[in-house]
Amino acid sequence: MQSMEAHLRLSAANYPVVSFGTGSLVRLPGPTITQPNVYAFNTTSYDSMYKELDSKDQRLYRANGLLNMLERNRGVKWGPERWQDWRVGAPRLNHRQDKGSIGIEGGIVDIVITCEERCWDAVVDDLLNRGSPLNRPVHIINVDIKDNHEEALVGGKAILDLADSLSRSAEEDMEAKGPQGWLKGGRTGFDERVPDLLAEWQERWPQLPALWTLAWF
Repeated sequence: MQSMEAHLRLSAANYPVVSFGTGSLVRLPGPTITQPNVYAFNTTSYDSMYKELDSKDQRLYRANGLLNMLERNRGVKWGPERWQDWRVGAPRLNHRQDKGSIGIEGGIVDIVITCEERCWDAVVDDLLNRGSPLNRPVHIINVDIKDNHEEALVGGKAILDLADSLSRSAEEDMEAKGPQGWLKGGRTGFDERVPDLLAEWQERWPQLPALWTLAWF
């Protein structure tokens, strides 16, 4: 819920964005705690999830917010993707209908934002296991957001504020060094400023604990 709200906010602000889960399967609440609705990443569309749950028990899944969430999600992207299956640097030309897809066709990002510490841990561990084949720095930031609708709305707004701060700093660095100079390793000024930018952001959003590390693709 949290990551898709952030995806929607960032894409609405014209940021290139792609979103992932880190679990082995997509698990959504079912009729009981021991009966979740389980779906595969990468091969199951949000539309098919919506239609299945709507046919199973429309009253239940409308009341618990799942149908509303899936209706939003299917308007954002085709379906859930798993982080560990992402081939960094591989073209994403089959995701052109996803919101935020413009600018990320090359399959590379500079910032990764997670919404739970366990997801941050999973991303950091996965990148360590990959062995940084591209030798490209990437900032991994966790913004701890509770998994409910109200907190997701607040968290989405906070993540957009963080993205704005990071983007302004990157643009200033790029203007000073030129686009080619920035891409050829001249982005160290921006990379060094990220912890300070995050600390300033944390003062504006003290209710959302944050973590940061620099990793490598």
